[in-house]
Amino acid sequence: MASKGLQDLKQQVEGTAQEAVSAAGAAAQQVVDQATEAGQKAMDQLAKTTQETIDKTASQASDTFSGIGKK
Repeated sequence: MASKGLQDLKQQVEGTAQEAVSAAGAAAQQVVDQATEAGQKAMDQLAKTTQETIDKTASQASDTFSGIGKK
C-alpha cells in the first residue's frame, strides 16, 4: 500500500514538474517574441528616419545646385 502511495506521489510530482517546465518554456517564448517585435519596430523606425533624412538632404542639395546656375 505504501508503495502505491509513493508511486502516486511520484507521478504527481513528475506531472507538476512537467507542467512547470512547459509553462516556463511558454513564458520564455513570449519574452523572445516580444523582444523580436520590439527590435523590428526599432528597425522600422530607424529605416523611416534614415529615409526621411536622405530625402531632406537630397532636396536641399537639389535646391542648392539649382540655385548655382541662376546667380
